[in-house]
Amino acid sequence: MECTPSAVSLREFGCEQNLLSRPDGSASFTQGDTSVLAAVYGPAEVKVSKEIYDRATLEVIIQPKVGLASVKERAQEQCVRESCEASLLMSLHPRSSLTLVLQELHNDGSLLSCFLNAGCMAMMDAGLPMSCLFCGVTCAIHTDGSIITDPTAAQEAESRALMTFAVGNKERQVMMTSTKGSFSVQEMQQCIAISQAASEKIFSFYRESLRRRYSKSV
Repeated sequence: MECTPSAVSLREFGCEQNLLSRPDGSASFTQGDTSVLAAVYGPAEVKVSKEIYDRATLEVIIQPKVGLASVKERAQEQCVRESCEASLLMSLHPRSSLTLVLQELHNDGSLLSCFLNAGCMAMMDAGLPMSCLFCGVTCAIHTDGSIITDPTAAQEAESRALMTFAVGNKERQVMMTSTKGSFSVQEMQQCIAISQAASEKIFSFYRESLRRRYSKSV
């Protein structure tokens, strides 16, 4: 199934980098009313027990808006870590640690994709070596079979399936998939095609956001 970026509907994006002084890189990312703050620390010394001799160790920590992290946050951490490890050139920093902290500020749907986008922008701000960029796209399959991209919390609640993909910018390759609910193989393929098309819009936003930032600093 071919899908063009113009056919995909996404909420308005917002991003600001280099917000925090203590981390090596930071970024805020908003998708509609969903907003996240990301901070990157490292490369830094790593505990001997976690040391890997030929590459860096990456830790992802997700902090919910209220309360302590639960099983849901642990699953989201794994999804973000898989995506980061697929894009970072970890072998350039052996025996060192990288830490990505993601703080949920407000959740109005598509939270995992917002975590992915904030994480990528924060890693860029930290100047970490990456083989490619990635972005997150969430698709919801409504009970009537229609597919909604970047759904709100209300749309997620009405859906029978929810999928989030991490898409790379080189060949629109799918780097990570997270699914919930019931769906057919054909619906999965449709969601992948729609997410790949949506990624064009997000990468275009990345470029524009960086261009604005560096044109200001010149």
